[in-house]
Amino acid sequence: MDSIKQVLGAVGIWSMELRGAGRPEVREAVAELDELGYPALWLPGLDGRGALDDVRHLLAAAPGATVALGVLAIWGQDPAGLGAWLADLDAAHGRRTLVGLGISNAHSAANAGQDFGRPTASMGRFLDGLDAAPHPVPADRRLLGALGPKMVDLATARSIGWHPFLVTPEYAALQRARVGDRPLVAAHLAVVLERDPDRARAAAREGVGMFIGFPAYRSNLARLGFTEEDLVPGGSDRLIDALVAWGDLDRIAARVQAHLAAGADHVALHVLQPAAPGRTDLPRKQWRELAALLPQLHRTTD
Repeated sequence: MDSIKQVLGAVGIWSMELRGAGRPEVREAVAELDELGYPALWLPGLDGRGALDDVRHLLAAAPGATVALGVLAIWGQDPAGLGAWLADLDAAHGRRTLVGLGISNAHSAANAGQDFGRPTASMGRFLDGLDAAPHPVPADRRLLGALGPKMVDLATARSIGWHPFLVTPEYAALQRARVGDRPLVAAHLAVVLERDPDRARAAAREGVGMFIGFPAYRSNLARLGFTEEDLVPGGSDRLIDALVAWGDLDRIAARVQAHLAAGADHVALHVLQPAAPGRTDLPRKQWRELAALLPQLHRTTD
């Protein structure tokens, strides 16, 4: 690959809706994302079921894009099998895949019949397995789902960087001060193209509010200065406004640029749609609107 920061560009699309990418309507939408010029597509890996097949479909449908798993839980994954899968993808589609790996939680580990252990130690052992596989997954093809300093340090030492979820621009600035400019910081940012505050915040809470109750996110948000008054179910208005970009295109652009200026190399935009009865559609209209921002967004340190 060329420099991964150049390959990914400043902005990509992160979408739960891209799971099930074998469906014709998803492949059609992915082809349009490619035509719109998005250089990176982020697919949540979750527990891995179906995700690896989805990556293959996305690579075929978007020949100009890099596809990143953001992120795949390590529990139940076989390092040798993951390495062979990546080698097959490279042979068929070129080196356009990034493997994002996450520790998830003790429940996920138990479901896979494994011991959660200490998060960084468990992740380190998995990375050892990737290094030793017949087809290794090299450090420059993998990144970690990291938030806290210990996992960030592991990501810096043994991968291309990390993919933080539910963070503010201040997060990137704090971590850059610790680890320097070399590792990739590819931040997730939820986006609601809605000017009405009540509708926008409702869409934000519906889309990402449940994560605020997870211990890892609560701990990280506390490190960023949020209090118990903010960390209520669904999040306070102050917290939602800090974590989710909402409003018109100008406001969204300003929020993305704030992440880039603070030290993020890439921002993966996760479009959340205001509630509507029976809504199951892909947010293609919003993806088209956001594509207008691609030429104007860049890291200010470039």
